[in-house]
Amino acid sequence: MDGEELTEQETALYDRQIRVWGADAQRRLSKSHILVCGLKGTVAEFCKNIVLAGVGSVTLVDDRVVTDESLPANFLILPHENHYNGKTLAEVCCDSLKEFNPMVHVAVERGDISTFGVEFFEKFDAVIISCCSLGKKKLINQKCRKLSKRVAFYTVECRGSCGEMFVDLQDYKYSKKKLEETIECQIEYPSFEEAILVPWRALPRRMSKLYFAMRVIEQFEDVEGRNPGETSIADRLGVLKLRKELCETNSLDESQIPDALLERLLTDTREFPPVCAIIGGILGQEVIKAISGKGDPLKNFFFFDAMDGKGLIEDISGPSTRS
Repeated sequence: MDGEELTEQETALYDRQIRVWGADAQRRLSKSHILVCGLKGTVAEFCKNIVLAGVGSVTLVDDRVVTDESLPANFLILPHENHYNGKTLAEVCCDSLKEFNPMVHVAVERGDISTFGVEFFEKFDAVIISCCSLGKKKLINQKCRKLSKRVAFYTVECRGSCGEMFVDLQDYKYSKKKLEETIECQIEYPSFEEAILVPWRALPRRMSKLYFAMRVIEQFEDVEGRNPGETSIADRLGVLKLRKELCETNSLDESQIPDALLERLLTDTREFPPVCAIIGGILGQEVIKAISGKGDPLKNFFFFDAMDGKGLIEDISGPSTRS
């Protein structure tokens, strides 16, 4: 990303942003390349934010065909009847994003992201995935970590009024201002697999209940061979059985994963647009911080529940990567 300076056109277009975070941060953004997989409402919000911020390029991966179910939370898909003719979500979202900022190169990559070789990910500075299975999250995160360069990795999921974001910046160095000084900082992040393998009994007593509930639903879908969101209230007994097993294995009281929360995650599989806007906005902010190297980054989980309006950051790390 340490390339040429901003052009006159870029400087004029991003003038207000440059005044906020400086020309060097904007230059880094303008030379950055972002890979996005899974184009639902939260990710659509994120894409809009980073395209307007002025990243260099955004590559979209999602071969699912646009249907009526795609419309409610994804504002990048305009509700024109008989307009899409079998177009994929990536293709339709690509067309819309190009209109937000013509200086950002937006492209589509077809195929199953889990089959892409490690070298494919080397082209990018940040990889964001959504609507992916447990196994696919682990696999893509591993591929990003095998590269000689640092590639920031994020997962994001939104189920009804609840949302979760995970961040892996590996060995991350950044600067921040404290009074009149600029301080150099360093944080080590665990991979997604390392984080979710931390024993529940080792976590703080006041850990977000949403963390545990998301792991139960995620493992249920994995065991059942379901895609994310392919659940309903009919799965309640199977999910409660898995919760009991996981709580016994991890020495955790089942009250830490309330029935009502699990039932909401099972039944509210569609995204709630206001929650998409909140989580997509925070995700965009975090990616901008990671690329620019300015400001304290989030480590390493963020949870939001519209029922209480709270957003919580949880550092779920093994002893070697704990802040």
